[in-house]
Amino acid sequence: MKIVHVASELFPYVKTGGLADAVGALASTFADRGHEVIVFLPGYRAALAHPDAGRARRRLRLKIEMGDRFASCDILEFSPKKNLSIFLVSREEFFDRAGIYGNGERDYEDNDNRYILFTKAVVETLRVLELRADILHAHDWPTALLPIFLRYAERRHGVTLALKTVFTIHNLAFQGVFPRTAFSRMNLPEEFMSIDGLEFYGQVSFMKAGILFADQVTTVSPQYAREIQTSEFGCGLEGVLHTRADDLVGLLNGIDTHVWNPAIDPLLPARYSADDLSGKVACRGELLKRMKWPASFAGPIFGVVARLTEQKGISLLLANRSFFLTQDVKLVVLGTGEGALVRALAEWADGAPDKVKLSLQLDEAMSHLVEAGSDFFVMPSLFEPCGLNQMYSQAYGTIPIVSSVGGLIDTVVDIDNDPAGGTGIMFAPTAQGLAKGLDRAMELFRNPARLRAIQKRGMGRDFGWNRAAALYEELYANVI
Repeated sequence: MKIVHVASELFPYVKTGGLADAVGALASTFADRGHEVIVFLPGYRAALAHPDAGRARRRLRLKIEMGDRFASCDILEFSPKKNLSIFLVSREEFFDRAGIYGNGERDYEDNDNRYILFTKAVVETLRVLELRADILHAHDWPTALLPIFLRYAERRHGVTLALKTVFTIHNLAFQGVFPRTAFSRMNLPEEFMSIDGLEFYGQVSFMKAGILFADQVTTVSPQYAREIQTSEFGCGLEGVLHTRADDLVGLLNGIDTHVWNPAIDPLLPARYSADDLSGKVACRGELLKRMKWPASFAGPIFGVVARLTEQKGISLLLANRSFFLTQDVKLVVLGTGEGALVRALAEWADGAPDKVKLSLQLDEAMSHLVEAGSDFFVMPSLFEPCGLNQMYSQAYGTIPIVSSVGGLIDTVVDIDNDPAGGTGIMFAPTAQGLAKGLDRAMELFRNPARLRAIQKRGMGRDFGWNRAAALYEELYANVI
């Protein structure tokens, strides 16, 4: 099949979270399985600076209709591996910025224009280069206008650009809702600005467009597919999702085992496997050294790698400060996020440097070391569409402590509910629930034989993308 993926992030070119990892791994796996794969990505500063972009094999300039004016953009194509092509859509005014979606404090005010131009440019590139796809697969709100733009362009020009469209919701909480005036830059008939179209409480919802107009709607775990059809997790779109219930399916993400595999991971100071965990001990020692903690420390290390936001349950972590301050434990937190939460974490870490360390960097190498060097990985998410770190943790022999929501339910087996098959600790998504989970972790740490058995059990699970890609191949074939 010829499969076109369109996303606002793609590892290793630009990444703020799991979206980049998921799309990058899925595209690469499809290429390895013999499909012809194309990925479109905005030409962000970081993406253009990547060495692969310097080996472009094709460039072209397009003019894109944006309401009553035209905006030019440059298209740059390169191929990082067999069967895989990357197209960057570049316009300095929109994408030559330090941040991806915002400046760290707030979203960019012109995100509507940025992603309208991006998605229109994708459709125009398909048309100009006659890149007829079997599947056009759009990811999350920045690309959610693609299904409607594609079909409208096909009707205008009398061509077929893609047989079928798929839209994946990676996180329903981020919907791309903008003032009604954004619709004027879409150049769509007025009939689409209605309750049965893009209109959302007097504004325009990009996410709603993807849900309504794609041939198939997916999300990133079976549990999350069920949750988003409820008022608790539907973020105001549960009614819209109900109208597509027959076309909504949850397919669990995987992890890229070429990148996240402790037996071959070049970012670790030592490699290891389930048969020989001595390398994990070395990684633990290196993590202690990096944090400037004593090498002799014998208690458990708890790790967190996350966007420091309410969604990720950082407030639940802060509510359990007393545990980390009074118990013989260490906590490492790696990530960036919301100002108030970051300040609270920084104040906590500054006041207890022998207990808590905070690293406010998007550091890929350090995220691997935290996964490998920690004994437990904490994910207190209030909601979690899929989550990848709980899968990374199991692959690295680190026990995940997770809240009972979304994809965490689908990927972690509680060790008390299933003593023979358990791989982690699950708790209710409350401060009290996390407190109980942390207490259970301490109890487990005092039983080294059981701890090792659970580590090895988690490392034996298959979270690779080949499993997930096979499910997507079946879905693509069915929708075609």
